[in-house]
Amino acid sequence: MAITFEKALGIHDDAIALRSKRAEVIANNIANADTPNFQARDIDFKSVLQGVQGAQQNQAPLKMVNTNAAHKDAVINPDYASELLFRTPTQPSVDGNTVDVQEEMARYTENALGYQASFDFLNRKFKGITSAIKGD
Repeated sequence: MAITFEKALGIHDDAIALRSKRAEVIANNIANADTPNFQARDIDFKSVLQGVQGAQQNQAPLKMVNTNAAHKDAVINPDYASELLFRTPTQPSVDGNTVDVQEEMARYTENALGYQASFDFLNRKFKGITSAIKGD
């Protein structure tokens, strides 16, 4: 039985890629905190990851159909765009902006901690694979 990287690493490589994209979206929200009528967005990490897990278990993958070639030039990968949601503000702004900088910073920090956890897990997996190959 062959061991593949997908089986050996699990979903953590996908989690790192998704958390990286989520960091871009949250950073974009923070950068546009003073832009009138800007709507804060976020990725629903849990549902995207469930879609990735479903694809790994031979269920229907979570993909979007690109109707225009320019769609791939966006900040977010079109595969995750179905999970890119608008955030409901806790306190509406007079200028229509829905970004709460403190909330965005907290989400960014939480996302960074999750990224680091997945990265550390992958690092340990690679060290284990290397040790197994060397026979240590």
